[in-house]
Amino acid sequence: MAASQTYTVTVLLDVNETQDVDDRAESRSYIVADRASSQAVIIDAVLENIERDVRILKELGLTLLFAVETHVHADHITAASLLKDRTGAQIVYGGGAAGAVTGADVFLSDGHELKFGHSSLTALATPGHTDGCTSYVLPTAVFTGDALFIRGNGRTDLQGGSAATLFDSVRHKLFALPDETIVYPGHDYQGRVSSTIGEEKRFNERLNLSIDKDTFIEVMNRRKQPRPAKIDIAVPANLRAGRLER
Repeated sequence: MAASQTYTVTVLLDVNETQDVDDRAESRSYIVADRASSQAVIIDAVLENIERDVRILKELGLTLLFAVETHVHADHITAASLLKDRTGAQIVYGGGAAGAVTGADVFLSDGHELKFGHSSLTALATPGHTDGCTSYVLPTAVFTGDALFIRGNGRTDLQGGSAATLFDSVRHKLFALPDETIVYPGHDYQGRVSSTIGEEKRFNERLNLSIDKDTFIEVMNRRKQPRPAKIDIAVPANLRAGRLER
């Protein structure tokens, strides 16, 4: 990061060891820390990784203020509620999840800011993968969840997803960001960590600027993917911000 920036980003790869049977594989979580205050947020924390994540926060001397979710995940259970229990952090979902999710402390509407120290995340509503997806923007970086991957995008056939809506979210919201903006996706299946908006405009296999909306919709509607292995457990839990039924 440039010296003038107020924040640092720590990329946390999933520690799942059963990638052949568990489609949580290759999930990405992110710790974003304000340099001056050591206040931090974590984005898309995974339940099974909570001990590691709490340890890293402690090692880095960070105070976790917010556990932020890009959407209601179907492939894993969020660690948001356990992180709240362990650290006192508030749970944040995008405004599109209001009315559906219980247990969240903040629903961040499109264009609204979440401040931590001298830094802030700005919510960018990017529905399409699900109807409540939100990306989060920093100066020079964006956390896109499953709306935009490196050279790809999330599926559009679950939880109110829509190929037409996702196309508009990427083209009119994410691709409106400066080309040098770093893209941190919610998943990557080839070990890549980040891209840029400029790269995705040119090279994204389904969403580059040479591809029109009708073609994208046709491609996505033709895709046949199996249901996520944990969807029947993950979605109900994530609608409660990660609280498991007792």
